[in-house]
Amino acid sequence: MFYRLLKYVLLGPLLRLLFRPRIEGMENIPESGAAIVAGNHLSFSDHFLMPAILPRRITFLAKAEYFTGPGLKGRLTAAFFRGIGQIPVDRSGGKASQSAITAGLEVLARGELLGIYPEGTRSHDGRLYRGRTGVAVMALRAGVPVIPCAMVGTFELQPPGRVVPRLGRVTIRFGRPLEFDRFTGMEDRREVVRAVTDEIMYEILAMSDQEYVDRYAGDVKAEQQGQQHGVAARLRRKP
Repeated sequence: MFYRLLKYVLLGPLLRLLFRPRIEGMENIPESGAAIVAGNHLSFSDHFLMPAILPRRITFLAKAEYFTGPGLKGRLTAAFFRGIGQIPVDRSGGKASQSAITAGLEVLARGELLGIYPEGTRSHDGRLYRGRTGVAVMALRAGVPVIPCAMVGTFELQPPGRVVPRLGRVTIRFGRPLEFDRFTGMEDRREVVRAVTDEIMYEILAMSDQEYVDRYAGDVKAEQQGQQHGVAARLRRKP
């Protein structure tokens, strides 16, 4: 009920007014049945804008930090994301990654749409980064199509760190469904899941026209933050 209230009464109309989304390829979204919608991730608003324009409900795997924040703000944020049916995901790797895959497979087993950002985090500079292989594992295990999605313009209107988005217009593109039946039963082969993931990312890249970086976004962010901390430390040590 909360999901419908936000989509049709509160948040949905507001987002349509702010971003005036231009939709391309909506015919590629199946009217029923399970599928994965895999997109680039440029802005906090992506979480809400895509669900607002899709005729079907979509459940996203959202980072666990949205559900574990401290204080009143943290509790309200967690309640909001739970209310719209999002699933918390621990991004620390290892067993946590398997838990995320299990949660995604449960959504697909119910015949629903699952939304995922293969990059694993928002792009901090507008470029497209290497995809994590969880999307491929889920697609192969569930035997469902993957629909690539490109958000175009959300980075310019609400880049990371900007709370209130600028007024403007964005484009949301949905590509043709990608089928991976030829790899059925091979989800445990590293080279297969890497190849499937790269094929998905290539389709997103072709639709978004971003610059591509063949590294994980999280690694680049951590590296840059380390460099910034190092510079700050050297400046503090200067007499």
